[in-house]
Order: sequence, then C-alpha cells, then structure tokens
Amino acid sequence: MLTVEKIGGTSMTAFADVLDNIIFHGREGAKLYNRIFVVSAYANVTNWLLENKKTGAPGVYHHITQGQEFSQLLQDVAAKLKELNKQYEPLGLDLAVADAFIQQRIDQAQVYLDSLVNVLASGYVNSVNILQAAREILASIGEAHSAFNAVNILQSRGVHATLVDLSGFDDAQPLTIDERIRQAFTDIDFPRTICIATGYTKGTEGIMREFDRGYSEVTFSKIAVAVRPQEAIIHKEYHLSSADPNLVGVDQCHPIGFTNYDVADQLADVGMEAIHPKASKPLEINAIDLRIKNTFEPEHPGTLITRDYVSPTKRIEVITGTEKVVIIDIHDPLMVGAAGFDLTLMQVFFDLGVSYIFKATSANSISLLIWEKDLRPQLVAALEAKYENVTVQAAALVCLIGSNIDEPGLLARAARALADEGINIRSAGFALRKVNIQFIVGREDYKTAIIALNQALG
Repeated sequence: MLTVEKIGGTSMTAFADVLDNIIFHGREGAKLYNRIFVVSAYANVTNWLLENKKTGAPGVYHHITQGQEFSQLLQDVAAKLKELNKQYEPLGLDLAVADAFIQQRIDQAQVYLDSLVNVLASGYVNSVNILQAAREILASIGEAHSAFNAVNILQSRGVHATLVDLSGFDDAQPLTIDERIRQAFTDIDFPRTICIATGYTKGTEGIMREFDRGYSEVTFSKIAVAVRPQEAIIHKEYHLSSADPNLVGVDQCHPIGFTNYDVADQLADVGMEAIHPKASKPLEINAIDLRIKNTFEPEHPGTLITRDYVSPTKRIEVITGTEKVVIIDIHDPLMVGAAGFDLTLMQVFFDLGVSYIFKATSANSISLLIWEKDLRPQLVAALEAKYENVTVQAAALVCLIGSNIDEPGLLARAARALADEGINIRSAGFALRKVNIQFIVGREDYKTAIIALNQALG
C-alpha cells in the first residue's frame, strides 16, 4: 500500500520518536518501503530564516527587505543548524557530511541572495518580485536540511532511502510546481525505497506567493495527487479532538474517528487546522483519503477524513473556536432596501486583502467577524469614510461542527447552555447545510463558553 505522509516541524525535531513511532513502528524489511515522507524544517528553523510565525520577530528575510547587512545573520543560522545536527548524531547522522551539506547550501543561498540584493539596489526591477524570490530561497533551506539528515540517518541504519530534493537549488529548469514533482518521482521504484521529500517545492509560480508558510502541506497534497497513494497521512503532535483538551480537560474530550473534508474546512476557518484548505482541495477532488495521526501514539488509528463521510447519527463532532477575532458592525440608514449595498463593503475588504469568518445582516447593519491580526487602521478608515457608523469590538467565536448536526432543538440547547453560564450571545448564525453553528460571544467568555457547550452537547 503506497502512502504519502507529512511530518511537521515539531515532530521532525523529535526525530527519535519519528523513527520509533512512524518509520520503524511494526515494520521491517520490505514493509519499510512504499512510503513517501514529506518533511518540514525542524522547529523554529523557518522562523530564523523568515520571521517568527507567531510573534513576527524578524529573521534573515527582514534584513534583506530593509536593505540591511544579512550575511552574518545567515551564517549564524548555519551555526544553529550545525548545533541541531549534533542532536541527531546519536541516531546515526554522519555529522561531518551533514554539516558540509548545510554549509554548502547556506553558502549557495548567500550567492543567490547577494545577486538579488545587487539587482534590487539598481532600482531597475520590481522589488516585490525580487523579495519574493529571496523569501523562496530562504524558505527552502530548512526543509532541505531536515530531509538530508533524515535520509542520512536511515541509510546509516541500513535502510534504502532516497532524497527527493524539490528545492531545485541546482536546477535552472523553468518548471511549475506540479511539473517538478512529477519529474522528481517518475523513475522511483517505490516498493524498494523510502522517499524523503522536502516540504518546499520550487516552481515558476512561486509556492510561497500563494501559500506562504502553508507550503509544506501544499507540496504534500500535490505529491499525493501525482502518485495516487492508497492513503495520505499527516502526523501531528496531537489528536484531532472533539474539543481542546487544554480547555475542557483530557477526560472531557476524545479523538475524532471519522469526518469529511467539509468539516476539515470549517475547522481551518477558525484556526483549528487539520490541513491547509488549499492543500485539502486537491485531495478531496481526487477522492484521496486523509488520515491525521498523533506522532506520539502510533497505535491509535487517528482521524480518517474522506470526501463522502456523513455521521450515521446526528451528533456534534467538534466544539471549537477562537478568541483572536474582532467584530466590525457597519450601521447605515441608507442600507435598507438598497440592492447590493454590501457590494461596496466587500470591495473594501477585497482591496485590503481581508477575509471574514462570519457575516450577519439586518435592515440597517452588517456585522462581520475578522481575525484580529487583520484589523488595520486602513480598514477602519476606509469603512468610516463610506458608512455612517462603524463599531469595532473584541470578540470570540465558538462553533458546533459536524457532518450531521441538523437536529431539532440543537440551537436552543446550545443557547441555553450559554445562558446558564450568564454568557450573552452577541450574534449567531449558520448556513443552510448546517455543518457549523457559530456563536459570537465576549472574548472574556470564550473558555467558559467552550466548556459549557462541551458539557451540554459533547
């Protein structure tokens, strides 16, 4: 059975567990093969190269964008990567070979980046395209590092492992992402090797231009479509659970056994990402089943996501949400009866690249929920210039999600559970298909709301 499997950065950092729980677990000989592993960079490496994904703290890329000296910072990253290498020497990593590989890759990147900076300084080119190229070059380093190390360790243990370096560092061919992937896997005899592929793929369209830090899951998805495995698997550091165990308690939730891609999209929309939505679409369209597994519980079957699954009984599969949102209310007396009034409103959001999570309307007002990180002064100023009254409030979103939740009385029971805790519902809504019932509450009520809904409906 051919599988394509994605291993995240935190799991890759704990590579001894990856070996024990994923690669070798219950396997030996020929059973080790017929698998493609798509690997992320070790934890924090891409943060050093680009910027911290959570805090925004600058990395090497920031210095390039600001026209600052970056060479020493890049070499500092090389030193950190060599320190990381030492952690994996006991697993069989040939330290001299691994250090030489990453130093060569860093030095090669330095040459490319110096050329880009010189061209940028000329003032004759589009800076956006040049900086995007710099971002792509830097991003590719982390995955090449972890993939090379994984192959080296496996080979030292007598396993036939093949490095599939999709970063294209030594390849000037103008290939698209899909073309590069197809070319890379064309002549590989899968039953006789373990493939370790970089999560970054070089392509003429630029994988980061559209997907940015979600690129490794996109590579994973595109490889799956190219080779058509029996199953695609993502190994995470946790189970996809019915609620956040950190909020409700481990004993008050459970792993989700089965669900569908629609539910996965709903989860991604509120930040509980089983898989990047743009990575899940090709899998869904091509009817490739996706399994989410916990790296540290290898015996557990995890969550199987399929295109057509519908729960045989009416039930809530996941209670989740986010407290990192704000609600924007636009009130204007000219709205009532005006056809397409919200067209101009949506144009403002489109022009500033802001997507909303939730929308509710009445005769004279439209309320939209957006991520707090997207609340910029330009957005508020543009709205205030067009409409009579614009109000912005910190908020939280709590959701009841499932493949079969269209049950009479569910909305009333959920509202009662919140009311019993003294939580005021600021807004609520669901689409006709009823896969996600959403409640907007005060940010201060978020944790209490999740616990209350889980106790009443979970």
